[in-house]
Amino acid sequence: MISRARHLLAAALGGALLVLPALTGIANAAASAAAGTTASAAAKVQSISLAKTAADVKRVADYWKPEKFKHADSYSPATPGTAAAKPTSAGGAAGPAAPGATRTTAVAKRAAGQLTAPALPRKGAPTGATMGKVFFRFGDKEYWCSASSVAARNRSVVATAGHCAYDPRQAKAADYWIFVPNPGPNGEQPMGIYVASSISLHEDWVGRGDYDYDYAFVTVHRGFSWVSKNGQYVMQDIGRLQDNVGGLGLELNRKPGTYSAASFGYPAGAQPDGSRPYDGKSLKMCREGRTIWNTAPPLDLQKGVQLQACDFSAGTSGGPWVIGYDQERRIGSLSGVNSLTWDRNGDKRYDAVSSPYFDTVTGAVYQRAATQNTPAKIT
Repeated sequence: MISRARHLLAAALGGALLVLPALTGIANAAASAAAGTTASAAAKVQSISLAKTAADVKRVADYWKPEKFKHADSYSPATPGTAAAKPTSAGGAAGPAAPGATRTTAVAKRAAGQLTAPALPRKGAPTGATMGKVFFRFGDKEYWCSASSVAARNRSVVATAGHCAYDPRQAKAADYWIFVPNPGPNGEQPMGIYVASSISLHEDWVGRGDYDYDYAFVTVHRGFSWVSKNGQYVMQDIGRLQDNVGGLGLELNRKPGTYSAASFGYPAGAQPDGSRPYDGKSLKMCREGRTIWNTAPPLDLQKGVQLQACDFSAGTSGGPWVIGYDQERRIGSLSGVNSLTWDRNGDKRYDAVSSPYFDTVTGAVYQRAATQNTPAKIT
């Protein structure tokens, strides 16, 4: 899906803004600087419309009839590469090569922390359903990735990898894009299906496939379930995503080395040695581990974050990195998404995964998705 030149180093797995108090002249200046940073970040966001109307939703839904999911195992886990190599930061917690590589101002750095808090479902649904799979098509081929629901003002936002929503080589967004929370091992959709309304991305992923921005926040329509009526499948509206499954919080500007995170996804692809320890049918977790900086200049990755001791393979692209994961309620805050996977020691087994650094610009992309409106009815 990405040009062959990018296959050299890695394989893909696939609320209000924070405002500083304005109580003094100094604080007012800081707030003005923060506003300028926010405005500059917002200017780099691109939104791409997909299914905008009820008729559009019906067209996508008809493509994903229940029998289609029976063949989900035959679809390809989306990946921008197939080779692995030792990342440049494998020796330790090195920072970006250049002082400005993190691309955040002093004000933005002080705004590190939670942008939006985790949210539990409203309707008494079981917790732990914020994570799932996205299915989509490029050309005439079906793909899938991992993804998660994120708490948002419109209660309708999904986070995933940029390469799970837009292919910069083709300059084309994915078609027939849907999110299925907590899918069953045989293609079941117990929490419904959510059709994408629009995709929000950073302009440098859209324009040149810069892996510093390999993330996407997707605004989805109200969900639906297929019900059998008079021998035919009929769409039944089940409400908004966050009301049904809850949403992860969102953390920004957290410096690698100062926090740990757990990574989640549905691994299915082969390891470099050809073995397949996972089948992609169930959610897996790389337990909470330390984070370090990671750079890979051939992929334009200047501010990646690496998570140690993780053997994820293709299929986990877009799966969430979670800070403060609550094992009992199965919820926490999003701090990254699976983007690239690494064989650090050359033993032909993946042993680390990396994410773009989630900073103020990431927050602007999320905010664009969180403020998009969708129709009140889809059926």
